[in-house]
Order: sequence, then structure tokens, then C-alpha cells
Amino acid sequence: MKGGWRRALGIWFDRRALIRWSRLADQAGGLNLAQLRRLRNRAGALQRRLNRVIHTADGRLALPHIGSDAIQKPLGTDWSYRPDLWRGPLPAIGEVAVESRTRIGEQATIFHDCRISELTFRQLRNTHEDDLAPFGLRMDVFRFDGSFLSLVVDLPDGAAQGLQKRHILQLDTIVEMEKPLEIFVRLNVRHGPNTEQIVRELPIGPGTRSVEFDLAYTRLNEKRVEKVWIDLIFEDPEMNQIILRDLTVTRRPRAEM
Repeated sequence: MKGGWRRALGIWFDRRALIRWSRLADQAGGLNLAQLRRLRNRAGALQRRLNRVIHTADGRLALPHIGSDAIQKPLGTDWSYRPDLWRGPLPAIGEVAVESRTRIGEQATIFHDCRISELTFRQLRNTHEDDLAPFGLRMDVFRFDGSFLSLVVDLPDGAAQGLQKRHILQLDTIVEMEKPLEIFVRLNVRHGPNTEQIVRELPIGPGTRSVEFDLAYTRLNEKRVEKVWIDLIFEDPEMNQIILRDLTVTRRPRAEM
């Protein structure tokens, strides 16, 4: 009985708050600048809390389920991975005026050389019927006075364990953008003091885009592999919105002849 009374009282307060903010919204056009600034600050504080509630609710209610490891794997795959950024909610869902070397979760980092950053990012909840990843990443780029923008994704130790020159690594991603731009993908494999690098251009087109990295053409020292990471490099990203709805990496041995 006591819990029902509290719920009823909470609903009543919520309704009064909606009525009050509706009235303030109608009055905003007639306020002086000082009053309008104070009202905006109060509305912004309320909006931040509402965004947290909506983000958490969307994350729990929408499909695919958080933490999903469903990955489309090529035949013969012996290792596969979807980074945490696309699997679960981030502690901070977004940021504005993003500086270079800004971490996004535990495995992704944004790099750029802009003097003035007009770059924002936000983690989105995927809701498309064909989405396998629970979350996506949206980057909005406005004026861009730098020469490069990249997203570096560190892969876990499992990517390096047992890695050999007979392996092919494949990156699959779903990208949406406001206007076309070139995206290059660079695979980095550190072995001892050296780092092997292979660069591929991401194909243009809708749906899943894939690039393959054949390690047979590298000078990889299989006994000294330490770390594997991937760079996504965005060419001329100014005045564009880029959404990475999914990103997965798979590994498979090359077919023996």
C-alpha cells in the first residue's frame, strides 16, 4: 500500500513538472536575456539527467542485447572479436570539442592534429533489424583544420596469440555518412622492435564493408608477436557525420594448396 502511494505521488509530481516546463517554454520568447540564460542553465541540467535515463532505458530495452557476441565469421575462422565500444555502454556516452588522444572506452582512441577541435562523438544504441552489434559510434565533424583524423582500435591479446604468416585478418564494418569520403584501414602488428603495417582502402557502398590483410607478404617474426591494433583513417572529414554501426575482426588460416 505504501509503495502504491509513493508511485501515485511520483506520477503527480511528474505531471506537475511537465505542465510547469510547458508553461516556461511558452514564456521563453518574452524573457530578457538574463532570465533566459538562467532558464537555459536549469533546462540543460534537467536535460543531462533525462538523457542518462533515456540512454540507460534504450540500452536495456532495445535489440540486439547488450554484450552480444553474434558475429558473421568466414569459414575456418579461429579467432573473432567485436571491441567493447560496439558491445556495451560507455561510462560517458559522448563528448564535444574532442582533443587528440581522447579515449573512447578501454580500446579505442581518437587522434587528430587540429588546432581547434570541432569534433564530437556519441555512442548510439543500434535498433536496425539487421544489426548484430548492440551499439554504434557517431562522429560529427564540423570545421576541420587538421591533416588527419583517425580512430585507433586496440585488439586484445588473443589477436596476437598464435598469429602466423599463414593467417588472414579480416575487418568488417558498417559505415553510414552524410557525404562520401575515403576511409583507409591500417593493420599494425608489433613483433619485437619492428611493426608490420598493411594499408587497405575500405570499399564504398551500402551494407557491410570488408578488407582483408594477408600476412604472407609481410616480414612477420611469428615468435615475437606482441600486439595487434587497427587504425581507421578518415580522409577530408570536414562537415560530415560518420556512423560506425559495427566493427568486427576475424582471423583464419589461408587455405593450403
